[in-house]
Amino acid sequence: MTETLYLDATSDREFDATVERVADDRVVLDRTLFYPEGGGQPCDIGVLKADGETWPVTEVRKKDTIYHTVDGTPPEEGTIVSGRIDWERRYAHMRYHAAQHLLSAVLLDEYDAQTTGNQLYTNRARIDCAYERFSEDEFAHIESVMNERIQEGLAVTWYEMNREEAEATLDPERTRIHLLPDSIREIRIVEIDGYDRTACAGTHVENTDEIGEFRITGRETKGSDEERLKFDLG
Repeated sequence: MTETLYLDATSDREFDATVERVADDRVVLDRTLFYPEGGGQPCDIGVLKADGETWPVTEVRKKDTIYHTVDGTPPEEGTIVSGRIDWERRYAHMRYHAAQHLLSAVLLDEYDAQTTGNQLYTNRARIDCAYERFSEDEFAHIESVMNERIQEGLAVTWYEMNREEAEATLDPERTRIHLLPDSIREIRIVEIDGYDRTACAGTHVENTDEIGEFRITGRETKGSDEERLKFDLG
């Protein structure tokens, strides 16, 4: 099983690993910093290097294990490689993922609107929520509250918690642990100090002041009782 370095060392950019398996144009490593696509967050891209050769990593997926798709003939099993992620792309995803968590908390606190879905990009994001339709005044209020909390410089932390303890002590509307398979017994919790704790396996900045200015850029009605909000970060 690949060691998931990206869950703890979210600010690292380089790592060394051994190729454990090759499957067509994909390689499995014994450890990786490359985040596999999931939870609304796109995968990392970057490069693997060994013995003077370079392989661009163009896609990372998690199935039975984590597969790194590479350009060209992949390195052989047993090869020791050095990996480097595209940091600009990763950091953008970290900022947007932290912003999404904070926005989910604001929507729940201010409008009792639960998040039902989200998608992140490097320069924008969207969030789906259970709310009939926001007014322009409500949009202005959401932006104001978001930017106030961002500017507070709130710590963003993550840690493991036993599932039974998490279900007994944390707010189910925020953590959404019930959406996880029963087989997952250790839950990774991402916490924004004083405002939100939720189950998440993504990557995030360590402080809200890294997020930047929050701006709502559009909306899309997803039904009679659901809205999609689009936003970007300055």
